[in-house]
Amino acid sequence: MHRYRKAKIYKGYVCVFVCSATKAIHLEATSDLTSEAFLAAFKRFVSRRGRCSFISSDQGTNFKGASNQMLQFAQVAAQVLSITWKFNPPGSPHFNGLAEAGVKSMKSHLYRTIGSQILTYEEFSTILTQIEAVLNSRPLSVISADPNDLQPLTPGHFLTLEPLTIGFPESDLTSIPLNRLSRWQLIQRMHTDFWKRWSQEYVHLMQERHKWTEPTPEIKLNSLVLIKHETKSPLSWKLGRVIKLHPGKDNIVRVVTLKTAHGILQRPVVKICPLPGN
Repeated sequence: MHRYRKAKIYKGYVCVFVCSATKAIHLEATSDLTSEAFLAAFKRFVSRRGRCSFISSDQGTNFKGASNQMLQFAQVAAQVLSITWKFNPPGSPHFNGLAEAGVKSMKSHLYRTIGSQILTYEEFSTILTQIEAVLNSRPLSVISADPNDLQPLTPGHFLTLEPLTIGFPESDLTSIPLNRLSRWQLIQRMHTDFWKRWSQEYVHLMQERHKWTEPTPEIKLNSLVLIKHETKSPLSWKLGRVIKLHPGKDNIVRVVTLKTAHGILQRPVVKICPLPGN
């Protein structure tokens, strides 16, 4: 839609690209579900991220049409694209679990964040890019065993060779009613709301604990952990290294001492999430 009043409203779509090796996510706004719209989104994706050699997707008519068109273009131009396109069997979304997880991470919270708000194409593209940075900032595993290294491995490392961080500070707009926000402030509010909802869900997934019938892995010294924090700004993950364990009378560790970038602190085990690779 445009900014002027009584502008015609069009339905928009999001094309989600997920890397099977690094779990990095790329989001592209599209105007419809045709093969031409997907090819345009795919060209924007390849222009910024580079050519991929293998694509896996469902059997949507736009995907199959795009695949056929790419093969025709290659034959006409007498060039070899060297792109293998694999289609999953019909009715089998579990064959491409990474893509479905990426769609869920983006789609479910985007619905709750935007609500009934109507955005222009520029605003929609901006919020998608910010959501993409949020999803690609999530910690995956540890980088090194150095006790002084507090940086985790994220999908952003594979895209920019460094962790994704916010470029400038943002003010807290959560206490201001939506009808009093400007359009730019509304986008920032959506960005913050998405971050709060999705980051808490991601932390809960990393904090899954089994019942007493199954042993729970013990926290180890020098483990890099994610510290649960409800008021962090977008793209800010609070991390720390375990430097001391505090076992109880039953020799079960329920409290640990952590070394963070802002000093030493103590936290209960239920408030930390060990990263894979420790």
